Amino acid sequence: MANNRTTVIFQNGEELEIEKGTTLYELSKIYQPKMKLSIVGAEINNEVVPLDTQINRSTKVTFLDSNTFNGYKINKVGLEFVTETALKEEFNGEYEVTFDHSIANGIHMTIIGEKKFNLSDAKKLKAKMNEIIEADERIYSLNVEKKEAIAYYNKVKASEKANNIHNVTNNIVSIYKLKNSLNYFYAEMPYSTGCLTSYDLVFLGDNKLVLLFPSPKTKYKVPEYIHYQNVIKCFEESKKWIESIEAKYLSDVNKYVSDCKIDNIIRITETHFNNEISDLVSDVIKKKARFVLFAGPSSSGKTTTTKKIALQLRSRGYEVLVISVDNYFKNLVDSPKDENGNYDFECLEALDLKLLNKQLKDLIAGKKVDLPTYNFITGEKEYKGDPIKIEDNTIILMEGLHCINDEMTPDLDPSLKYKVYLSPFMPLNIDRHNYISTTDLRLMRRIVRDNRTRATDVGATIAYWNKVRDGEEKYIFPFINNVDKILNTSLVYEIGVLKVFVEPLLYSVKSNSPSYNESRRLINSMRNFFTIPSDYVPEDSILREFIGKSSFENYE
Repeated sequence: MANNRTTVIFQNGEELEIEKGTTLYELSKIYQPKMKLSIVGAEINNEVVPLDTQINRSTKVTFLDSNTFNGYKINKVGLEFVTETALKEEFNGEYEVTFDHSIANGIHMTIIGEKKFNLSDAKKLKAKMNEIIEADERIYSLNVEKKEAIAYYNKVKASEKANNIHNVTNNIVSIYKLKNSLNYFYAEMPYSTGCLTSYDLVFLGDNKLVLLFPSPKTKYKVPEYIHYQNVIKCFEESKKWIESIEAKYLSDVNKYVSDCKIDNIIRITETHFNNEISDLVSDVIKKKARFVLFAGPSSSGKTTTTKKIALQLRSRGYEVLVISVDNYFKNLVDSPKDENGNYDFECLEALDLKLLNKQLKDLIAGKKVDLPTYNFITGEKEYKGDPIKIEDNTIILMEGLHCINDEMTPDLDPSLKYKVYLSPFMPLNIDRHNYISTTDLRLMRRIVRDNRTRATDVGATIAYWNKVRDGEEKYIFPFINNVDKILNTSLVYEIGVLKVFVEPLLYSVKSNSPSYNESRRLINSMRNFFTIPSDYVPEDSILREFIGKSSFENYE
């Protein structure tokens, strides 16, 4: 092989001899026919790299589309940039877009301007987006002096972006350029817009839109939009509240840290959450519910929330019985199996629903009931032989994967049930175009908790995360619209605290680990957050469930 030649090995094992200096973008055109969706990026040695990277030695390359996790992230930010650019061009700067939060396999957006943004405008926006995509416009990465970037964002009245750049230590910052738009995003961008063909734009009315695109969960397809009105309402109410305490953007929270006032924000935030718990309990009492049923995705803070609600009920003169649905698993010999022959403990059929419903009805009827405890070692239910009887003022609290699915408790009077969905919907945005992912926040919480309580390897937690999310999307999300209350369990200050615990753990992930790129992405997502000492966090905070020293650890 001549000195100016080298070999690239593609993800399917094929080898190709190329000239040194060939870019990944040029190679992507060769490999594209073997992909089901457009190539949006590439990985070398578990690390996402720009497509203008030149190959000068023998290298194994993995190309990414939006059906891969890292490709999904690239596709997402590329479409966001196209949306922002198209809006400016089509309406001559009359409108501004904010990317509010993720929702239903997409992004919830708000269009801001003096005139109302209507359906006709939404169609014009989509047409302009298609035009930019079809033109395959180049997206450039520019290295800009920090002072110039700050001056630019102050000039365009994006002070929160200027403040974020002011708070980084680098003298040079990276900014992306698409046509006449300049912006930064916390992910690698596509090489050009031509790969961003799979998306949809849904107009919700009232200046609200949802941007939809494929993900690893949707198997190469743009998903159908599912409207979670109560989730959107929860986000909107939370955003109004943080604006009322002048903490709309990350730079606002950072200023409270630098001004030595973060302890006040922590107290205010914790009081607000406790008020939310109090309002929920008042509603339970008003509706004369006998069962409060909790469900939420992993690391939502269900344990602490349940105990806070129990404490509130007891303070108002009610008795409380906490029942764990996990104690009603069928004996292992009777448990269902999945298509691979493995026991499926997540499906509804894994629960002994007949026993569960009979015992719940008997309790309400005033009968004595011997509640089971599931022995996960033997795979069988066990009974202590100590039956209990509840009083007329007893409220039963139950938490489990299927609790907000009425098929779990079909024999109970619906009027006696109060269903609660919990999730940490972070209303705080980094800036108007970069929001904090609920999924990322939950993953950070889980990494810290799993390492603290189980000494779980960080890479293993990250690798298992998608499987955790599969169960949530299958067994919890379809029932969110049917709950009585959505409770936001995020704390506006918490990532500054979590950063102290999670950042060293993420740095421990080795470069040869499949979780390396995700660990680095999470580190990068926290780079603008000032650290906050955990000393300020109250012992009864939901955050203590993850970082430790919770006053509820021994509370029954």
